[in-house]
Amino acid sequence: MNSTHALVKSGPQQLATRFAAYQKLTVRQRKRWSEILFSLEMKNSYDVFDDHGVAVLRVRELGEGVGSLLRRLLLGPFRPFSAQVSDLGTEEVVLELKRPFRFVFHRLEVRAADGELLGAIQKRWSWVRRIYDLQDAQGQVVGQLFGPVWKPWTFEIRQGNEVQGVICKRWSGLLKEAFSDADNFGVDLANLSDPSLKTLAFAATVLVDVVHFERAKT
Repeated sequence: MNSTHALVKSGPQQLATRFAAYQKLTVRQRKRWSEILFSLEMKNSYDVFDDHGVAVLRVRELGEGVGSLLRRLLLGPFRPFSAQVSDLGTEEVVLELKRPFRFVFHRLEVRAADGELLGAIQKRWSWVRRIYDLQDAQGQVVGQLFGPVWKPWTFEIRQGNEVQGVICKRWSGLLKEAFSDADNFGVDLANLSDPSLKTLAFAATVLVDVVHFERAKT
């Protein structure tokens, strides 16, 4: 039996309790040696640490077979994909992420593990700026990601005109940067009071990494 199918799945209430407690998260991409040595772009995987440095979640891009491999190789950061977020301690699935194919207006749909839609991250049109709407389950805009032109590694989490948090790509260190393209992000959620918005902001980190920082290799 595939272990993914055997995992316990939680609903929105348990999810709200979990994300309400998170203040700052560190999202670290996991790279396999085959990717590092042979410049292969494999399925993304990330470990997520809380503000005490404890590993709490893991994000795994799903997909098997030749079709999945070809999408990664040929479409690179434009590829559609699905991913699961699971608790590292219990292997409970907490979130399901689905990214449909978009060449320009990138989108990531966020669902509780029981399938209930929680919201989406939707790219807005802009000539220069990187702007994403954070939408609730009804499609209403509840927040925004704003990438300042002069801060290419930073996305501000905004409500109205107020900056309430930030997603920032971090430098991994000289040795790691030299031998790997693994991405690390700091996600500051401390000023966000709504657990649903915290959930969307965390999920947005995956889309931001794929669209803006993934180095497609063919």
